[in-house]
Amino acid sequence: MNNSDSQPIYSLQTQSLGFETIINIRELGGYRMPDGRTVKHGLLLRGGALSNTSHKELMLLHDQYHLACVFDFRTSFEVERNPDRPVSEAKYIWLPAFDENSMTMGKMALPPSAYKDLGGWLVEHAHKPEVQEVARNMYPIMVTTEFTQVQYAGFFQNILNSEEGAIYWHCSQGKDRTGLGSALILAALGADRNLIMQDFEISNEYYKNEVDAIFQRVKTDEEREAILTFVGVNPHYFANALDIVEHQYGSLIDFLKGPICLSDDDIEQLRNRFLE
Repeated sequence: MNNSDSQPIYSLQTQSLGFETIINIRELGGYRMPDGRTVKHGLLLRGGALSNTSHKELMLLHDQYHLACVFDFRTSFEVERNPDRPVSEAKYIWLPAFDENSMTMGKMALPPSAYKDLGGWLVEHAHKPEVQEVARNMYPIMVTTEFTQVQYAGFFQNILNSEEGAIYWHCSQGKDRTGLGSALILAALGADRNLIMQDFEISNEYYKNEVDAIFQRVKTDEEREAILTFVGVNPHYFANALDIVEHQYGSLIDFLKGPICLSDDDIEQLRNRFLE
């Protein structure tokens, strides 16, 4: 990453909200855009599910952040197994990023049984070509599948129509589906690709110990690439997805104006609301 004065380096330390019962929770606040403006603090929050959130931290989201909306990108299976605890006065909006009834679902997600012991399952299965293919496919399929595009279009429209206050979006681990949401918001706010990738990769700081422990139990780089995708995030594969977007649409902004259905006025409204 570029460490010049014009390209600040952000990290889990700079972005974390310091909550103890919500995994990988952090904000986009403080990120500096190429035009010199910065993202306002305390408004754009991302992380994991609210299933095990303490009462104290639920109250913080209400009292300190004045949370207006919670966006949940999980599947129905994930939601039913671990429903979010509600944040008082915040609107809950379910936008499953994966089409559970589509044949492509099997190309971008592991079988549900894998998540009973994900680390152990990956040690046994990450060497298999089909598992490695799922890892490679996940991000590209997310950005090119119409169902997923429609869900993120809904994400933006709900943000644009929301009340004043913070926005929180999440999946289960706060990294892949959540990471794509963050990438699209940052693109709308004018971020360059370097910043988008920095934000995406911060999840690997949060999951570093877990990833490293599993890495020690496998032998090949191919296995590690797959494990990184499912336990942390895989920047190489995500960069490939961004390449696909840019090749098909011209740029991330063109992608936002195309399948994500944002107008120039929408983008200006987002920038006026979340930048200073």
